Amino acid sequence: MTGARPALSRRLCLMGIAISLSAASLLASAPASARGPDGIADIAEKVIDSVVNISTSQNVEAKGGGNNREAMPQLPPGSPFEEFFDDFFKNRRGGAPKDGDKSGELQRRKTNSLGSGFIIDAAGVVVTNNHVIADADEINVIMNDGTKIKAELVGVDKKTDIAVLKFKPVKPVNAVKFGDSDKLRLGEWVIAIGNPFSLGGSVTAGIVSARNRDISQGPYDSYIQTDASINRGNSGGPLFNLEGEVVGVNTLIISPTGGSIGLGFAVPSKTVAGVVDQLRQFGELRRGWLGVRIQQVTEEIAESLNIKPARGALVAGVDDKGPAKPAGIEPGDVVVKFDGKDVKDPKDLSRVVADTAVGKEVDVVIIRKGKEESRKVMLGRLEDTEKVQQAAAKTKEDPVEKPVTQKALGLDLAALSKDLRTRYKIKDSVKGVIVTGVDNGSDAAEKRLSAGDVIVEVAQEAVSNAADIKKRVDQLKKDGKKSVLLLVSNGEGELRFVALSVQ
Repeated sequence: MTGARPALSRRLCLMGIAISLSAASLLASAPASARGPDGIADIAEKVIDSVVNISTSQNVEAKGGGNNREAMPQLPPGSPFEEFFDDFFKNRRGGAPKDGDKSGELQRRKTNSLGSGFIIDAAGVVVTNNHVIADADEINVIMNDGTKIKAELVGVDKKTDIAVLKFKPVKPVNAVKFGDSDKLRLGEWVIAIGNPFSLGGSVTAGIVSARNRDISQGPYDSYIQTDASINRGNSGGPLFNLEGEVVGVNTLIISPTGGSIGLGFAVPSKTVAGVVDQLRQFGELRRGWLGVRIQQVTEEIAESLNIKPARGALVAGVDDKGPAKPAGIEPGDVVVKFDGKDVKDPKDLSRVVADTAVGKEVDVVIIRKGKEESRKVMLGRLEDTEKVQQAAAKTKEDPVEKPVTQKALGLDLAALSKDLRTRYKIKDSVKGVIVTGVDNGSDAAEKRLSAGDVIVEVAQEAVSNAADIKKRVDQLKKDGKKSVLLLVSNGEGELRFVALSVQ
């Protein structure tokens, strides 16, 4: 969203003028309320000096010399275009090599980009997006009056895409305050100020289109969606409410063209304020850690666990060294409340745990076998160096001998043998019944069960052979249950819950 060229075609400008003229009479007759509240101009005038442009530069290595064959199209020798491209790259991209230059030698060139930011402390503290300043060798803050001041990086948080900078003001500056993004209502007017397409301070207005929007950009997604025009270069700029308070940091847009189509997203101020406080205090983020792997509570899983309505975060696994283990939290528990806050889904739990102070003792309310219970947990610290493990690849080698299988739930099931463990690379610590085949079109296939998965529990009871599974499934059918909850492990021992229909 940074570094976009500000050029506009003459044709586009003329079209814009024509459209403006044709709509002039309509706008003249429209009531003021149709164009937004009257206070926008006053707010913009009050806060615009607190909004800054962020200019960055980065030295990158590139092959030097006029014979830079890696930077030009590779053409067959003798091609009629070879002479043309040689001329282009020698004469228009730095000229032919000078005496003493070595062709192909690494040279450094500078790239520049522009974004937005805002001052939160008159001492010279600025908030922007991490992606605006990422990998920059030099960062400058450009004030609304054009004054350019070198800035230093205080700290960044990649997971929320927030960065904090500091600079030494050459004269007194205005700072803005954070508002409460939790109080925003759908349809409420908001104002975006930033540096779109490198044009300098620009003001746009719109409404809050949605809150708590998850667009799969990170583990703590909870964006404010707005139709206020946000374009390339607006990244890191503030989103104001009508009190002149910052309620969000404009971060990204969804657009097939690169320009605003009314789908802009801002990190809410509640998230930003906490991140900024930690970056200023520690230079890094210190997030709380519960030590569990969680998944969505689907309607089928909720029915299997006797939870109405479906809600909470289902614990699929517990870290042996995490805080949840000594507190007595187990796989199959559903977390519905954390530190007094309701947990509607896994994202809620991830956010509230991350925002809670490391070392704080909190009450965690879980549902276990249909009943609510409370546990006290002393939170640990989430390490950002955590490694994402991939499931072990399953081989296609034939087993030494064909296993004896039994059919249930659209699955071919067999007892775990040494040969099957070797074939599917199942750790010795994994216990249960292995899946050797899945019926096409079955519910199990739709839920992505596959050969090599191991069923550890059925209806929260451990199983050791296929007969156990079939017996329990038959009993659930007699009891009128619509689905059965399976605890499934991969070869590495990573667990997940899957609900399958028994009808």
